Amino acid sequence: MQTHNLGYPRIGSHRELKKASEQYWAGKATAQQLMQAGAAIRLQNWQLQQAAGIDLVPCNDFSFYDQVLDTSLMVGAIPARYHDLMQEKQLPHIDLLFAMARGYQKDGYDITAMEMTKWFDTNYHYIVPEFTANQQFTLFSNKVINEFNEAKRAGINAKPVLLGPVSYLLLGKEKESGFHRLELLKKLLPVYTEVLTKLEEAGAYYVQLDEPCLSLNLSTAERQAFVKTYQEIKSKLPQLQIILASYFECYGENLPTALSLPVQVLHLDLVRCPSQLEDILATDIARSRMVLSLGVVDGRNIWKNNFETSLGLIDKAVSQLGSARVWIAPSCSLLHVPCDLDLEKNDNVLTPEIKQWLAFAKQKIDEVVTLKQLATGENKEVANARWKENLDANNKRKTSLLIHNTAVKARTAAITIRDAARNSAYASRKLQQQEALRLPLFPTTTIGSFPQTAEVRSWRAKWKKGELTQEQYDELIAHETEASIRWQEETGIDVLVHGEFERNDMVEYFGEQLSGFVFSQNGWVQSYGSRCVKPPIIYGDVSRPTPMTVRWTSYAQSLTKQPVKGMLTGPVTILQWSFVRNDQPRSETCTQIALAIRDEVVDLEHAGIRVIQIDEPAIREGLPLRKENWDEYLRWAVRAFRVSASGVEDATQIHTHMCYSEFNDIIEHIAAMDADVITIECSRSQMELLDAFAEFRYPNEIGPGVYDIHSPRVPSKREMIELMEKAKAVIPADQLWVNPDCGLKTRGWPETKAALEAMVNAARELRAAVAVNA
Repeated sequence: MQTHNLGYPRIGSHRELKKASEQYWAGKATAQQLMQAGAAIRLQNWQLQQAAGIDLVPCNDFSFYDQVLDTSLMVGAIPARYHDLMQEKQLPHIDLLFAMARGYQKDGYDITAMEMTKWFDTNYHYIVPEFTANQQFTLFSNKVINEFNEAKRAGINAKPVLLGPVSYLLLGKEKESGFHRLELLKKLLPVYTEVLTKLEEAGAYYVQLDEPCLSLNLSTAERQAFVKTYQEIKSKLPQLQIILASYFECYGENLPTALSLPVQVLHLDLVRCPSQLEDILATDIARSRMVLSLGVVDGRNIWKNNFETSLGLIDKAVSQLGSARVWIAPSCSLLHVPCDLDLEKNDNVLTPEIKQWLAFAKQKIDEVVTLKQLATGENKEVANARWKENLDANNKRKTSLLIHNTAVKARTAAITIRDAARNSAYASRKLQQQEALRLPLFPTTTIGSFPQTAEVRSWRAKWKKGELTQEQYDELIAHETEASIRWQEETGIDVLVHGEFERNDMVEYFGEQLSGFVFSQNGWVQSYGSRCVKPPIIYGDVSRPTPMTVRWTSYAQSLTKQPVKGMLTGPVTILQWSFVRNDQPRSETCTQIALAIRDEVVDLEHAGIRVIQIDEPAIREGLPLRKENWDEYLRWAVRAFRVSASGVEDATQIHTHMCYSEFNDIIEHIAAMDADVITIECSRSQMELLDAFAEFRYPNEIGPGVYDIHSPRVPSKREMIELMEKAKAVIPADQLWVNPDCGLKTRGWPETKAALEAMVNAARELRAAVAVNA
């Protein structure tokens, strides 16, 4: 029996990678210093896992930005718009990587970034590969080989990890019509074969190929692509031992395909889908030589493993296959959990009672090793002590008085159909909102947050440390809020925002004020690039003790006669971007959050706020991977949003915001949310996402993002007008808003002001053009 890990967090225990990357982007660190920071993180991760007792330690799970983008660089799938930059500037690989991820606007170049979207149903974002019909592939980057050699020099028993070729193609997009990206497989496979050959020559015995698309509903042609691919790899590299990993779901109808592939080890996510083990053991696998990797430790959540449950699965597999053909692992890469629970030193932040129920990446590695020891009888004394500790912690969690609130449960149970519906249909509400708000054609707004400068962040840090009094802190926030209101008025934005200077993160800020939530100090998780979030931990029933946003929103509204939007995070997004309790259905927890947000919406309206945005960027992300499970999720997710939004009068305009999602398959459910205005990310996809809204004839108003806030480049007025013209070609002008594609928290003020001034001027020009043509 062996242990292995599918991947480890790459940001560093103290977010070293974030700090090093941002220093490099700002010109305050050299490329060598950035490389040294990456090497230090890799070495620390490898040594930690090997010392804990992991038999096969992953390498190439590290990335300076994103593993899918690394794969594009590896196979030379670099979009044509970067070619002049490569040839004339001769950018080092690291700068090309960042240019593809973030755009490039200097030295006379103005190159847009590649599209970014969610990695399956997680809050991690990947950079979407771009393919053309005549796409050529070549080995461009030796990163995976270099990192394997680096691990070998450090004395690590390493297994390289690569995104598999079929999933790589399926996760990309055709950038022109007339072909399917899987047709490129015959061109791509020689590059993968070359990489795998170099790894074998370097001494790699096992290689992990991640094919997470095997957890999706696949066509016959797509399943055949897997068969052809792995037969080709086996024929070219008969001695290389392939670990095939899929995760986040069952193999489902893809199971016969997966079992037929000529691979040596098949990984199963038994956290998301424990039932598939019996399905597999019921096949003739016992007569084959395939090893099963049992993903029994949750790589997506932070709750302590239940050793009793995991050992039951392990024993079942061992009884049929024998110990040598059973491996133990986390369910997926530990990229999605924080690094180390031992860094949580403050008992006032994360109490000992709750902390004993948790396990972060380092602790999950120990759980994997302990499960092996318990299953094999190795290191019996230590393993038995950990077994007792695990059993005790799980039993205490079940009986804890912290978790249950009977009043919350009763209120949730009492929700009626009426609680999830506005007073009138949208057509009637729209007339009342037009009368109340008096907005022009193509109204302009932003998504909510303005730049959180180092100065603003320092105020919050000093206030938390007691270096600023509450009165001093409030005075600084009030001054910054007023300055942002005045600037928006001068710029000519139609619906203003207060800027959110008092907020840390769009979920964390609310979680800190809701009961049933607790926070870590160092529980950071990568969202994309250098962007890290610290998800709340939902440990119990959720309610809202006091108003959360009314003070600063109503203060901002008192400064201006123009409408100021109330800014809230929606129940599904709070759920998705938190570590959610696993002792009750997620739908129940989501409904509790919806009622808490509803209370806030009603209080904002009573305070005179007539435009309220309830952000739901994660509603598509929460969609189950298998289509047969969609309806149940969408039923309770849409209901939760409607519960949160339906306590107001018709004249109050409800907005929602979604980003980095595909809507085609669920557009009718988006419409069923019945928000008066939806703002969506459209700039990176060049308005492609609007096609779904146009074909469906979406009835309410839409704000397609006209510039990409995740890139530092400032788009021109003309660029924004051209995007809006594309939008106007498919959506009636009187339904369109003009806005960025997301909040501006991570941007700097100079680029923000320049971009928003261009955006307002673009809207004015659009109005003038309509007036001329009227």
